[in-house]
Amino acid sequence: MATAAIQANTKTWSGGKSPFNASYGKVMMWYFLMSDAFTFGAFLISYGTIRFSVNTWPDPNKVFNSVPFMGHNNLPLVFVSIMTFILIASSVTMVLAVHEGHKMNRKGVEKYMILTIIGGAAFLGCQAWEWTHLLTGEHVALLNNGTLSVMNTTASANPWGLQASHEAMVAALQKTPHETLVHIANTLHHSGAEAAHATHNVATMSNTELTNMLSTADLHVNNVGRPAFGSYFFGITGFHGFHVFSGVIINIIMYFKTKLGHFDQRGHYEMIEKAGLYWHFVDLVWVFVFLCFYLV
Repeated sequence: MATAAIQANTKTWSGGKSPFNASYGKVMMWYFLMSDAFTFGAFLISYGTIRFSVNTWPDPNKVFNSVPFMGHNNLPLVFVSIMTFILIASSVTMVLAVHEGHKMNRKGVEKYMILTIIGGAAFLGCQAWEWTHLLTGEHVALLNNGTLSVMNTTASANPWGLQASHEAMVAALQKTPHETLVHIANTLHHSGAEAAHATHNVATMSNTELTNMLSTADLHVNNVGRPAFGSYFFGITGFHGFHVFSGVIINIIMYFKTKLGHFDQRGHYEMIEKAGLYWHFVDLVWVFVFLCFYLV
């Protein structure tokens, strides 16, 4: 009888104060982020299954060793490290924006939201350059695990299934060190390729002569390897890039709502905090993407 009386007097949650000690919007954001984490987790587990089921795989130190405006100076992982730093810095500015929101400082929120937006846009710009660099075939004359692999640019031979233009090939060769050009020419000579028709020693040829000779072979160096690598790389980094793009759009909307004083009228900046949760999630996912593709 006493137990029944206690149960009758106990007030259950009626939809007012959340038992999670958080607003409905924040709880739903956490649910969304958890479901999105499952999606990224499935993609990365699938990649890992393929990655460790084969004996040969592209060396990230050779695939990702170029930096804009610096040519092929063999700087492994420098550019992606810059990308990672930009994204982490934008996460810091988002934390500061949320902190200013807690203090109801509209100007502070505006300042740090602008910095966060710039960081996200810079990351997307870096990713666009990296994709363009890998897809255009302008990474000719790079070594794959210390071995130079030379092939004709055909749909069956090209690891991305794309054609590299003759202009892009010449531009790439012009950026290639003389020693590597000689190495390519000698490799072609030993393989009986069409471009290796010179009767004199290629080591004595100038860079211009070597470039003219090698460009006639329509070369493409396979420094990427198995097509599965390209499929997973562009698929997963593209999916993550879409999340970054979405986050930038959300942050722009939050910036203008802040500037128009919408959150001051509400009396809180919780929307900035929810946008921050999404942005931190995007940054955290990049850490795992970076680990899987660029370090392992």
